Amino acid sequence: MEQPLEGIADADGRLGRPFPLPAAPLPLARWVDVRSSGRGAEVVWSLDDTRAGAPGRLALYAGPDLAPHRELDWDGPPEAVTLPGGAPAELRVAALEEAQPSLRPVAELRWHHGGLHLRLTAQGPWDRQVLLTLAGSVAP
Repeated sequence: MEQPLEGIADADGRLGRPFPLPAAPLPLARWVDVRSSGRGAEVVWSLDDTRAGAPGRLALYAGPDLAPHRELDWDGPPEAVTLPGGAPAELRVAALEEAQPSLRPVAELRWHHGGLHLRLTAQGPWDRQVLLTLAGSVAP
């Protein structure tokens, strides 16, 4: 069960080390939530989606276990991709037709690096290469 955390220091405490954050620039955030997720933590950026075509959300899970599974109508099986720097990852996408335009589709990247399982969830019209670059910039 997910519980809100006070901030990034609480996420650090859950992992026993600094929570890995993207080094690549992110779009402007309206607010950020930090929450527990399984034995790990997740940071969720709610983005400024007031401009046409802007994505609405980005979330990064990090933990010793796989991120909890999301029950979505995925467009197909996960696709094997390679992140900048060479880390193998899996990418899957769901249309999420019931969501507002800035939150669809949803793309999920999963990979393992530095002893952590990582999941980057991006909602909205994200460029594929931007997502791969963001994920590749996460250094546990």
